[in-house]
Amino acid sequence: MDRSLSNELHTEASVHLVGGVNSPVRAFKSVHGNPIYFEKASGAIVTDVDGNELVDFVQSWGPLIHGHAHPSIIQTVSEKMQNGTSFGAPHLGEIQLAKHVKKRFKHMDKVRFVSSGTEAVMSAVRLARGYTNRDILIKFEGCYHGHVDSLMVSSGSGLATFGIASSPGIPAQTVATTLIAPLNDIEAVEYLFQEHGDEIAAIVIEPLPANNGLLIQSTEFLQNLRTLCDAHGALLIFDEVISGFRFKDGSYGDLCGIVPDITALGKVIGGGLPVGAYGARDEIMQHLSPIGPVYQAGTLSGNPLAMAAGLRTLELLNDEAYDQLEHLGALLEEKVQHVLEKHDMPMRLVRLGSLFWFSPGSQSPPSRSDMIPKDAAALYADVHHGLLERGYMLAPSAYEIGFIATAHEEHHITGMVDALDDVLLTMRD
Repeated sequence: MDRSLSNELHTEASVHLVGGVNSPVRAFKSVHGNPIYFEKASGAIVTDVDGNELVDFVQSWGPLIHGHAHPSIIQTVSEKMQNGTSFGAPHLGEIQLAKHVKKRFKHMDKVRFVSSGTEAVMSAVRLARGYTNRDILIKFEGCYHGHVDSLMVSSGSGLATFGIASSPGIPAQTVATTLIAPLNDIEAVEYLFQEHGDEIAAIVIEPLPANNGLLIQSTEFLQNLRTLCDAHGALLIFDEVISGFRFKDGSYGDLCGIVPDITALGKVIGGGLPVGAYGARDEIMQHLSPIGPVYQAGTLSGNPLAMAAGLRTLELLNDEAYDQLEHLGALLEEKVQHVLEKHDMPMRLVRLGSLFWFSPGSQSPPSRSDMIPKDAAALYADVHHGLLERGYMLAPSAYEIGFIATAHEEHHITGMVDALDDVLLTMRD
C-alpha cells in the first residue's frame, strides 16, 4: 500500500510540530511506522492523502459512534454555523444537551459542559475536593484520566503508594496527595482508607477501564468502593469519558447497579466536536461557581456547534442504533473467536457492547494493567501492520481499544476478521 505522500507530509510536519503530531499516540512509534495523513472520511471509511481507503475501527478514538461525517450531524452543525461559531454566552443548545445527558445519568441534577474529557475529570476532582474540604485522591493503576497533573501518576512497588509523577514537569507536591491502588483489589483500597480515611476527598476510577486495554472490573469491587466512600465521607467519581452512552440500558454505572457521586463524560456527547461534561446531585453542584466557591470556567464551554453535534448524536442513539451496535459486536466476537482458536489463541478478544480490545496472550483477559504480558506491544505491532496493509485501521497502540459505529456494516466486520486470519497465518510462516 503506497503511503509516499503521508511519509512526505510527516517529514514536513516534524519540522513544525513536536514529533510531527499533536498527540503522542498518533506518532505510530509503537507499531513501527509513520502516521497516516487522512484527507477525508465518510461512515466507516477513511481515505488517506495517497488515496488509500481504510475501514476505520478507531473512529476518532471513540466520539464518532455514528461514523464519520454522518449526514444528519453534518447538516445540523452546518445550519448552526450560519448563526455563529461561538458566543461565549448562554444559548438554547446547552439546555437541550443537558436534558439529554440527565435522562441517561439520573444521578445528575445539574450538568457543567467543558471542552474535553481531561477538563471534565480535572474539574470533577476539584469539585470533590472543594465539597469535602479534603485533599487526598485515590486512583488506580492503569486508569488514564487525561493529562491532569494530579492524575498523571504511576504505581510504586508496594501494595499501594503515594503518587510518583509519570511525566517530567509535574511537581512532586502536585501528586503527593494522589494515592494509587491496583485495580480489582479491594484490600489495597481498604488499607488506604485505614491510613488516610478522614483525609480522602474522592476515589476516581473508570468503572470500565478502557485506556490501558479493556480491563473489566468485578461488580463486587465497584460496589465495595461505593461502600468505602459512604463509610468515610468521600465521593466516588466515575470517569465515563469512553464508556458513557455506549450502552443501551444506561451508563456503565447503571449496568453495575452503582450510583457514583460525580460522573465525567466526553467523546460521544460531542459527536466529533470538542466536548466534555461532568455532573452530580444538587448538593454537590451547588459548590460550583457561580453559585459556590469552586471555580471553573472556559471560553469555549458550551460551544454552540459542539452542543448541536452532541445533541443530534444522542438523538440518533435510539434503541435500533444500540441493537445494531450490539449485533455487530456480537458478530465480531463470534467470528474472531473461531480465528483465534484456529491459531492457538495468540490473543483474546475482550468485548462489551461496541467496545473491543485484542488482549495479548492465551490466558484469561486481565483485570489489571500489571497482568498484561510484557510482549504485548510486539505482537500487536505485527498484527496492526498486517491489518493496515489489508485495509483495516485499528488504533496504533496495543493498549488502546477499538470502536464499532452504527456506520459499520456486517461486511466490514467479517472482512476485518478474514484479514486477521490471513495476518496470523502469515506471522506463523
